[in-house]
Amino acid sequence: MKAAFIGLGVMGYPMAGHLQQAGVATTVYNRTTAKAERWVAEFGGQHALTPKLAAKDAEIIFVCVGNDDDLTDVVAGEQGVLAGAQAGAIIVDNTTASASVARELYRVAAAAGVAFLDAPVSGGQAGAEKGQLTVMVGGDAPAFAKAKPVIEHFARAVRLLGPIGSGQLCKMVNQICIAGLVQGLAEGLHFAKAAGLDAAAVIDVISKGAAQSWQMENRYETMLAGDYDHGFAVDWMRKDLGIVLAEASRNGARLPVTALVDQFYGDVQALGGNRWDTSSLLARLERTK
Repeated sequence: MKAAFIGLGVMGYPMAGHLQQAGVATTVYNRTTAKAERWVAEFGGQHALTPKLAAKDAEIIFVCVGNDDDLTDVVAGEQGVLAGAQAGAIIVDNTTASASVARELYRVAAAAGVAFLDAPVSGGQAGAEKGQLTVMVGGDAPAFAKAKPVIEHFARAVRLLGPIGSGQLCKMVNQICIAGLVQGLAEGLHFAKAAGLDAAAVIDVISKGAAQSWQMENRYETMLAGDYDHGFAVDWMRKDLGIVLAEASRNGARLPVTALVDQFYGDVQALGGNRWDTSSLLARLERTK
């Protein structure tokens, strides 16, 4: 099995590493060549100077970049994946992007004889490093069946949700739920401190009951310490929520809490927290208390 991996950000770098370590001969591409060279020094494999060259001999091509424009460029651009991919190859797009760009690239890839799966991930940087991501997939079942065993090298859960675009729509649900949970946790901790309670003791108790969540278990300590220099950046969450709200305007879903939390993240950005973890909603409350 030969693979290519396009995009070595905080997620892509370890994801590609898991492929290489599992015996999948992987060629990587990154806009910053030095980072690709560092990846090769750490994991082995090869690096290419363009997505086209990275994809040339690959049976499966993973893409994990920033947004719709980046995705379109590295897949369908002049030096993009489709310019080099062989007929029968499968593109697995792990970018969090819009469902509409997934559908368009599926169409363009199909015309070139290449399969395309939209497969955004959840689990954050820690999940990527541990190979424990959740992968939500949209696309054709035959391509999914071939890609799934390879995806599982960096995932603990992989599921086909439906036709192309379904993975991105599922990721939107994921971000809707996270936004509300983090705001609720931030308000709970803020209230506990204002009430004079031992907030850590409160969490120890309520995390054993119905209030428990991944966010509570994994973020309350850093939130209480005011430590936000880690995790999933506010800038990226706002990008994701922008995609969510645009999709909701098309399908008629009403998302009042999501829209409000998106505005709250705008307040965090105004505090200089663009690269803070999404749990920094507590910092906004503490600023205004």
